[in-house]
Amino acid sequence: MKVKPTKSGNVLVELQPTDNSLIDRAEQSSNLGKIRRILAPVDFSANSRKAVTYAVAFARQFGASITFLHVIQVNYAYGELGAIDFSALEREMRGGASKELDSLLAETRAVGVTAESVIREGSPAKIIADVAAELQTDLLVVSTHGYTGLKHVLMGSIAEHVVRYAPCPVLVVRQQEQDFVNSSS
Repeated sequence: MKVKPTKSGNVLVELQPTDNSLIDRAEQSSNLGKIRRILAPVDFSANSRKAVTYAVAFARQFGASITFLHVIQVNYAYGELGAIDFSALEREMRGGASKELDSLLAETRAVGVTAESVIREGSPAKIIADVAAELQTDLLVVSTHGYTGLKHVLMGSIAEHVVRYAPCPVLVVRQQEQDFVNSSS
């Protein structure tokens, strides 16, 4: 099987003669190979915006809908200055995320893709996997920051944990890679 980009920003999947077993399985199951629901977690960084570009391209090609998920992760800690009003902080974070998601929804719908958004609170990797299962997601498109070494050890990799625990296929979009999807699509 070969996956190639097209000039229009779509993805072309070519099956080889040796892929006959895939064709047989596809004929047996009408759902195999159909992407109807895409989950795209976003943290509004440049990396996640790049993953959104991929999610939109896949959605356009397969006629799928996208759910944008933003996870609010509040680390409860006290500093020298005393306690922080965490409920106010969470409300502020939710409000900012809601505005960003509204903008993202408008951009996505403007290119003819059905989209919705969800905001949840908690551990990002767990929430992403849980929402993917809850929504019966067919494809999860997630970005990675590409941390290595000590940063990876200290900060961990949400994308790595999502790949391990997601109930569906996961496309991991790296920041430093050869693009095959145009950002204008």
